Amino acid sequence: MSVGAWEPENQASNDQSSTEIDRALLAKIIDIVGEDSGETAPDLKSIDQEIQLAHWLAGVPAAQWLTEAAHWNENQVWALIRFFALAEMQLPDWRGGAESPVIPLAKSLRQRKAPLQREQLLWIRQHSDNRYLPYGPL
Repeated sequence: MSVGAWEPENQASNDQSSTEIDRALLAKIIDIVGEDSGETAPDLKSIDQEIQLAHWLAGVPAAQWLTEAAHWNENQVWALIRFFALAEMQLPDWRGGAESPVIPLAKSLRQRKAPLQREQLLWIRQHSDNRYLPYGPL
């Protein structure tokens, strides 16, 4: 008698990497935050309920965010970065920590040779208490 390792037939059902990112939802987020420089920080507590309840976005794997970022221009990626930084502070259940979408989104900008500027880095520090932003754990 041999003993083998049991592997479930459908691992994808428990795999977060199979989570589909809804681009229409991201477009709503970008509209709310705006594509400008981001000097002002919007109050996210009064935004659409659908977005407030989309805290599952904070748990999407980094590789998937890197792929998704390719569909957006630099200003739109910056708007998403601002939203996720603010969401961690203002919305319940939006804790990203070391897995925050801000980290792969910022990496996507570096890969485009358009890294975050000093003013943007200062904005993130001013509007977030997540010590891992924007570059992740060391």
